[in-house]
Amino acid sequence: MKLVSSEEKYRCSLFSVTEEVAQARDGFQIKRAIVHHAGSAVVLVVDEKKRVLLVEQYRLPAGKKLWELPAGKIDPGENALQAAKRELSEETGYKAKSWKKLASYWASPGFLAEKMNIYLATELQTGVATPMGDERIEARWFSSKEMDTLIREGKIEDGKTLIGYLSWKRFHAATR
Repeated sequence: MKLVSSEEKYRCSLFSVTEEVAQARDGFQIKRAIVHHAGSAVVLVVDEKKRVLLVEQYRLPAGKKLWELPAGKIDPGENALQAAKRELSEETGYKAKSWKKLASYWASPGFLAEKMNIYLATELQTGVATPMGDERIEARWFSSKEMDTLIREGKIEDGKTLIGYLSWKRFHAATR
């Protein structure tokens, strides 16, 4: 496939929207409106008791508060790990000595050009949270048993949280 046209329709500080057309050599075309996002850094914070730190905040698109992993947009000049460290400190006050990449994935590649990068943060030091002006964040520790129950009961609805936690539990928790 080759991109044959792209026209920006909207831009704001968080994302832009384009209308794009891609074409194959045989003439087959795909036309889409695409939301372009700089990418996100996500942090699975695990303490020495194997508890997971989640943050709760109101999410306007969902119309309710959601428990989720700390996360945020990768700012200009940052890589994903730098953004993860910044977001962890801003949203929770914690800093971590140990970092490990768990997963990267496309959030919804049918229309959204946003790559999510999930990091495991351990060996924690406490600090003071400094959330952005439009964020009201509550942080709380959850045991593995509590996390499993919340997921089983459908109370964790955030994709990055499900992917991060389940990846860690399946591939990393047993080896630590």
